[in-house]
Parts: sequence; structure tokens; C-alpha cells
Amino acid sequence: MTTSSKALPARMPLWAKAVTSVVLVLAVLFAGFRLAVIPGLGDLFGSETHDRSGPALLKSIRDMSRYDAASGNFQIVVDLEKNAKFLPDAIRGTRTLYVGAGTVDAYVDLGQVGDKDVSVNGDRSSATLRLPHARLGSPALDADRSYTVSKQRGLIDRLGDLFSDNPNSEQAVQKLAVRHIAAAARDSGLTGRAETNTTGMLQGLLGSLGFKEVRVTYGP
Repeated sequence: MTTSSKALPARMPLWAKAVTSVVLVLAVLFAGFRLAVIPGLGDLFGSETHDRSGPALLKSIRDMSRYDAASGNFQIVVDLEKNAKFLPDAIRGTRTLYVGAGTVDAYVDLGQVGDKDVSVNGDRSSATLRLPHARLGSPALDADRSYTVSKQRGLIDRLGDLFSDNPNSEQAVQKLAVRHIAAAARDSGLTGRAETNTTGMLQGLLGSLGFKEVRVTYGP
């Protein structure tokens, strides 16, 4: 009497399963990359954008007493790289090339001028004014003229982007662009230009009111 037995299929080793999983992940990544770079395939099923934002709410009102006397336009190319200490860039790391464009205003705060800072002679033909030094406003980044040129990411960072949508992914380069623009504005002589323009404005204004001599000085 003979018995026949069927051979059971061999189980896949754990290392083989791990390799298979990695290969599948890489296949998905490369497939998504190819769909993104081939024109037309990315929008194969079409897309729609809906703006469901609520109305803007007025939080506060502040009276302004400053005279914006000069404005500078700046542009900076930010090259920001983040690396892991013990991993190659192809595995973990990002490098972003970003063009930031923005403006910085220079102003004189006329609200700080008191009665002791203004003197007028008896026949109202001469006036002397002492104003505070011009100051720089906060840099305003122009979203329409700022853009990301390129962004390189390691494999782990790409995998993270598949499962999360971080709206603040460019926040670091934007903050860095604002910091560089502010530094450039401090070295540009913008405040000196603002004081010159403010002097010209006041001399023209008071001259139209009958003052023949208008002297403007700046101090603390």
C-alpha cells in the first residue's frame, strides 16, 4: 500500500518579503514620477478647484501717522539644504532653490513730533522742525514674484510626502528670504533716502503755506 503526499509550498523568507516590499514601493514612486513628467497624464482624470473660504473678518483698526517716504524692491535666491548626519542625501535630505522677491518701506513717524520739535519765527516766514530718524518697515514677500525653482528630496522624504500634505513645506525658505531681504534693506541706504524725501515734502508743503525758509533736522 502506497501513500502519496503533496509537497507544501515553501514559505518566503522574511528578508525576501522585505526586499519585495521595497521593490513595490520603488515601483509606485517611479510610476508616479513618470506620470508627473509626461505631459497630459497628470491631468488624465481632470481636476477642479473650489474656494470655500469664509468672509474676511476685521480684527482691529490702527491709525497711521507715519509718512512712507521710500520703498525698495529686493530679490534673493535662497539655497537651503538640510542633511541627516549619518545618512546619504539620496536617502534622507532636502535641498530647495527658491527665488524670493519683496519690498521694504522706509518711513518717518510724524506722530512722535511734539510742540517742542517745531519752532516758527514771529512773522511766520521761517520754520524749524526736528523729526525722528527714518525707520524700516517689515519686509513684505510678494507671492506673485516668488517661486520655487527646484526641490530635491531623499527617498525617506519622498515617502513622507506620499502620506502627508504639509502646507508649510516652503515656510523655512520663505522666512530665510525675508531675513535676507531685511538685511539687504539695512545696507541699502533706504532710510537716508526716506529722510531726504521727507525733507523735500515738508519744504514743499510749508513753502506753499508762505514759509520762505524751512529747516528740517533728524534726531532721537
